[in-house]
Formats: sequence, C-alpha cells, structure tokens
Amino acid sequence: MAKTLFDKVWDSHVVRQVKDGPDVFFIDRHFIHEVTSPVAFLGLESRGNSVVYPERTFATADHNTPTINQHLPVADPLSANQLDALENNAAKHGISHWGLGDINNGIVHVVGPENGITLPGATIVCGDSHTSTHGAFGAIAFGIGTSEVEMVLSTQCIMQPKPKKMRINVNGKLGLGVTPKDVALYIISKQTTSGATGFFVEYAGDVFEDMTMEGRMTVCNLSIEMGARGGMIAPDAKTYEYIKGRSQTPKGADWDKAMKYWETLYTEEGAEFDVEFNYEASDIEPMITYGTNPGMGIGVTKSIPLAENVEGGVETYKKSLGYMSFSEGDSMIGKEIDFVFLGSCTNGRIEDFRAFCSIVVGRKKADNVTAWLVPGSHKVVDQIKEEGLDKIIDNAGFVLREPGCSACLAMNDDKIPSGKLSVSTSNRNFEGRQGPGSRTLLASPLVAAASAVEGKVTDPRTILTANANA
Repeated sequence: MAKTLFDKVWDSHVVRQVKDGPDVFFIDRHFIHEVTSPVAFLGLESRGNSVVYPERTFATADHNTPTINQHLPVADPLSANQLDALENNAAKHGISHWGLGDINNGIVHVVGPENGITLPGATIVCGDSHTSTHGAFGAIAFGIGTSEVEMVLSTQCIMQPKPKKMRINVNGKLGLGVTPKDVALYIISKQTTSGATGFFVEYAGDVFEDMTMEGRMTVCNLSIEMGARGGMIAPDAKTYEYIKGRSQTPKGADWDKAMKYWETLYTEEGAEFDVEFNYEASDIEPMITYGTNPGMGIGVTKSIPLAENVEGGVETYKKSLGYMSFSEGDSMIGKEIDFVFLGSCTNGRIEDFRAFCSIVVGRKKADNVTAWLVPGSHKVVDQIKEEGLDKIIDNAGFVLREPGCSACLAMNDDKIPSGKLSVSTSNRNFEGRQGPGSRTLLASPLVAAASAVEGKVTDPRTILTANANA
C-alpha cells in the first residue's frame, strides 16, 4: 500500500501501539527554553527521575530575553529566574545550553535548523506551539505542554494519537512581492484558524518546491495557526544543501548512510490523504490581517469584509473589528501605523532581512513609526553584517537589535503600547498578544518594510515596481 511522507516518519517512530489509545512515540530531538521547562524539571526531580538521553535535548534562551544590552544582567526578576533555572537545569543534567552571549544563542526554531540539529525524517518536540517550523525539513515536529516536556525528558517518548492527514497543493508561480508568509496567510484565510484541527499537513506543489528553506520554514511555522498539529514538506536537493556541513549534521560515511534514508522520504504515488485542497499561486497577493486571529486576512489592496459575508458569529466578528478600531468595508491601504516588528521564529532569518532591506534601501523610516528589527539568532546577525545589510538598515534610520523572540509576544521588554497599531512579521494577532491593548496586523517582511517607510499600510509592489523602473 502506498504511503505518505507523514506515515513513513510516524510509523517508524512508534515504540508501541496502545489498543484504542495513543501511540507510544519516540522523539529524536527535544528543544527546551526558559519558559516551559522549569516546572518540567521540578516534576522530574520530585519523582526521582533523570534525563534519559541528555544528548537529544537542546536548550536555548529566547522568550524572556531582552533585545538590547544583553551583556547586562536581566532586569526583570521573573525572566532572570527562568533564565537561571534553564542554565542550572541544563548543567545539572548534562544538556547543551546556549544562553545569552553564546554564539549559538537565538530563537529555538531558528537555531535548531541553522546548527543542523533539525534533520529529515526526525521527530522533534518543544514546549512551544511553533515547533511545526522544523517540518520544513521533512520532519514530524509539534509543540507539547509542560507535563509532556517532563515525559520526554524522562523517557524520550510521548503518548500521542496519530493525527489525520491533509495535503495542501499550491501550484503555479507567485507574483511580484508575494512571499512565503503571504502564501501561509492566504491558506489560513481560506482554512480559518480551525480548518486543519486534528490534521497533520503536507504542503506540495510548484510553489513549495520553488521556495527556499527559509520560506518553507515560514510556511510550516504557521501550520499551527489553522489548527493543524503540524506541517511538513518533503526533503529535496535544497534541503540537503542547506543542512550539509552544519555543526551537528552527519559527516562522511554517516552522511551517506543518512542520505539513503532521506531519499526515501516522499509521498508515494497513490497514497491517500483524509482530505486535500488545491490553490493557485496566481490568486495570492501580498496579505495582511485586519482582525484578532490569523485567519482574518485579506490581500493588502482589499477592503475589510462585511459581516454578512463572513462565516461564523456576526457579534464575534464585530467585536474583533471593534478591538482593532476598524469598520466593515475599510480599505487597509493607507491606515496609519505606529510600530513595525521584523523578527520572530516566523520571519527572523537572513532571507527576511534581505527582503526588508530590498524595500528600505535608499529610503528613510517614517517619523511616526517605531521599528524593532530583531534577528532570530547571532548567526543571522553575523550574516546581516557580512552582507552589509546593517549599513542599509542604519542609513534608513532603523536600529538592529539583539536576538530573541522580542515583540512576537508580551513576555519580555518589547511590548507594543495599548492602542498602538503594529505591522508585525510574527505569527499571532490575538488581543494583547504584543502587549496589553495592542493591535496587530500580521504581514510579510516586504509589507512591513513598505509600511515602515511610508508610515501607513502600503502595498510593497508599488515600491518594488518603482525600484525596477528607476
């Protein structure tokens, strides 16, 4: 019987099947950070357990870290305690730890791939919902809760029911200014935030084959925002080129052996999915959200839909628009903004900074905009400087900050003030996600950059076209 990519990876990691229950599922790689791990370690120790495979667990500080003056002690007591706990727990149990100042430090879902920890066919978990990012490499990756973090630390296994399978195909060629972030936001706008609940998604078709690994990570990162357990893309030559030679990838004969396995990781002809969707690349334009969940997205040139044309509760829809201070029928183009955030595990990689700089080069940040440009890791910072992007950023009036989750979530110093409107390249726009009372528009690095220099929501194609004609 023909098997899907998901079936091949999942089935090969089942230690034991529980009749009418979940699978006992082996985990190859376990990422931990300072927020969801301290309580797990306390539980571990209260039971007298140890970490069974410390070499399979990797710790990095990211959620609570400041993005300026990282050489100074962390001022917030709670953040400082959590960071200390991560360092101490890692040392006690023999786990590698990348704290502030470490060259390998950065956002967990950025540093995993760039250090070669993320590999095709692996199973990967982390106490963080956006662990789905790693599926870009043909891995099964998903977020877990604190009690499950403890379970993996002590057994290297987890109890999981096998999800249903969905395939999303996007074929054709993307137009000017349309990025992987736009593809993901478009799919979520069609699926809604619950359309893939209970499913693991495989992305297939021309658009994903043409994407860089950074782009694939962005798409898989956002799988969780349509309710999916995770998302994955079959590994190919781009995948192998990306991971080869990284610090923790196989070398020599081990690489050759691994390649023989990785090359079997594809969905076979005739393999069946529980549900399948098809979209055309030509229907996608630069996207932006207008409400309080990632499914409330439209093309940047479109107007906010009327309540009568939206599925779901009318009162909930109107409440969302009320929170955003928007009205039905409003055009998104031209709405004045206050903040721009470039970063997060969704869009904090070098490709995202290249895109941002392609818009702001030769231009200046609008006076009414406060911008936070936060790389996903120190290695991304190094690439930015090597390519001279830091000079473009500085000349345009922006400031490059230090790595961390930053303004993706209000768990550190980078909070959007109440009532202020932010164009953000992150992944969630819930009420107060970026700070109490803050209002968030999710968008691509290109839309964020264009809006940053114009001071209002702007279609990046206008600038890209002007650049091409200059």
